[in-house]
Amino acid sequence: MIVWRRWVFPLLLVIIFGLCAAALVKLAFFPDAADAQVTPEAGVTDPVLAVERGSVVNALSLSGNIARDDSFALRGEINGTVTDVHVADGAAVASGQLLFTVKQDYPQKTVEILAPEAGDLSEIALVKGQTVTVGAEVATLTPARYHLLATVEPVQLYRLVGAPTDATVTITGGPAPFGCTGVRVQVSTEGTASVRCSIPTDQVVFAGLPAQMDLALGQVDDALVIPVTAVQGGSGTGSVWVDAGDGSEAEERAVTLGVNDGAMVEVVEGLEEGETIRQFVPGFLAPVEEFCYEVSPGVEQCESGTSW
Repeated sequence: MIVWRRWVFPLLLVIIFGLCAAALVKLAFFPDAADAQVTPEAGVTDPVLAVERGSVVNALSLSGNIARDDSFALRGEINGTVTDVHVADGAAVASGQLLFTVKQDYPQKTVEILAPEAGDLSEIALVKGQTVTVGAEVATLTPARYHLLATVEPVQLYRLVGAPTDATVTITGGPAPFGCTGVRVQVSTEGTASVRCSIPTDQVVFAGLPAQMDLALGQVDDALVIPVTAVQGGSGTGSVWVDAGDGSEAEERAVTLGVNDGAMVEVVEGLEEGETIRQFVPGFLAPVEEFCYEVSPGVEQCESGTSW
């Protein structure tokens, strides 16, 4: 028994540990060729889709604020002497209200200067007995007119080409939606884009109110439509890549475009119903669905990727 404890058992342990170490070395540095060979079973393909018929509604909603129209200077139109000043600085005046009476020098006659429109008068530069000349600033008028100024992303400007001159204004907590006119796009020298329209003079509004401008830019039904991601271009003309379905390179083809809602665009010319095209323009990133998971109680982390 002593021989077993002193010699046999320790020797067996040494042999077992040696075999384990040899097996680990074999797995780490000398894998089987069959295990090391990797055969790809799938390849990356460009997603395609069939050209189908559908509807496109190009409606754009923009957020902005109500603002009062800019003030402008009233200027003298004759040479003469002021005989009467009929209003005080800061007065609210009506359209056609008498502001100043001037005695014209030649030919001599009395001329009345009237308010061209309703508003608030300020910076009155005339007093009784003062001489006034043609072109001189006599006062400043802030008109009782308002407009809605809404910001727009520069990328949306092409959608506004040919936009109607009327829009619908909605004020939260205000009156029922109403129309505004004179829709026009403004782009500053810094590249900031905005859309402006005039509020009707009989509509009660206040400067600073937040409001929404809704523009109906166009609509088509039963037209050939494709995703904007498939088009290189987007305003009037563009290019798509037609897939023959036989593994050959996709054919680049010019198309004429119509109504665009930012997600789908009408194809007026260049494609036929049922043709297969690439869903994404070659070289552009295609979106991959976002995956979210909980990393700790009440804390969620989301990951998304892109693929070519």
